[in-house]
Amino acid sequence: MSGWIDIMIFITFLRALATCIITNSHYNGIYPSDIIANGGLFGNIIFFAVSGYCLCNVKQGFFKWYLKRVYRIYLPVIIATLFFFIFGLKDYNEHSIIYWFVYPTDYHFIASIIVLYIPFYFIMRLPLLKCNLRKVMLSIFLLWLLIYVAFYDKSYYHIDVVDEYMVRFLYMEAMLMGALFRKNDDIIRDRVKFRYLIFFIISFFLYFISKSIFVAFDVVSCLQFINPILISFPLYFLFRFSMGIDYLLYKLPKFIRKIMDMLASMTLEIYIVQFVIINFIQKSNVNIFPINWLLLSLLIFISAFILHVFCKYLYKCIDHFRFDIKDFFE
Repeated sequence: MSGWIDIMIFITFLRALATCIITNSHYNGIYPSDIIANGGLFGNIIFFAVSGYCLCNVKQGFFKWYLKRVYRIYLPVIIATLFFFIFGLKDYNEHSIIYWFVYPTDYHFIASIIVLYIPFYFIMRLPLLKCNLRKVMLSIFLLWLLIYVAFYDKSYYHIDVVDEYMVRFLYMEAMLMGALFRKNDDIIRDRVKFRYLIFFIISFFLYFISKSIFVAFDVVSCLQFINPILISFPLYFLFRFSMGIDYLLYKLPKFIRKIMDMLASMTLEIYIVQFVIINFIQKSNVNIFPINWLLLSLLIFISAFILHVFCKYLYKCIDHFRFDIKDFFE
């Protein structure tokens, strides 16, 4: 294995990058042109690929493993949602209590990840499947293509809308791609190949051009299955390049690594709080760029930091209580 196996700075880098891309994609009405507020789907698949990489080596039983994931995800969701209700930032009567706190919640990422954790776990636990990840990915792709051909509404472009079921096939493929990279970590990590950066830039540009064409011309919407395929290429090249420069990222100035660490550690909290704050800024009289951008970004960061610290404290209290109860009965 690589000598830097315990560092994995590139994972921190990718999480921080994905956080910035996704948040930026929601800044509609903030920039002089909304074309800048783009790339959310790409940020999402980076996250799923990172999850697949980090969770590849599953050792626990399913319920213990799954409940641990759910516990870590839902506490910030519950705390933030209750806060939004108390201060009138969300209307409880719009949906049921199941919707707000269980499924799908008000966050499509949460709904997708808690569903996809299940097949991912069993793929990683069954040796036959884990040893043949490329074949599993091909099978998922063929199933997706079959559903697209037989049932999908091709009359308009919507295949990359994050609230639709079809996008979860792409998320699953991203998770398995991350797991595949983890399996080949020792032959990829710290082997710098800048050609992958060039491939990433070219493939991302081609994806962006393709999406622009599909959005502008409904006549080609029957071919929209091309876009989820195209977006997989920049994901692969970005992940491959980032793994190769892992040890170089470690040599970055400490203040840059601290910023990356903070963003990476608060990815979920940033995602949860941003929609309410973006909506508030959009409706306010602060509409002069870049003042609105700076104010919005600062409010998101501060709110996410407060939620992160509070949840961290609650995690610690819950863990202490759990161990105290366990010691009492023993």
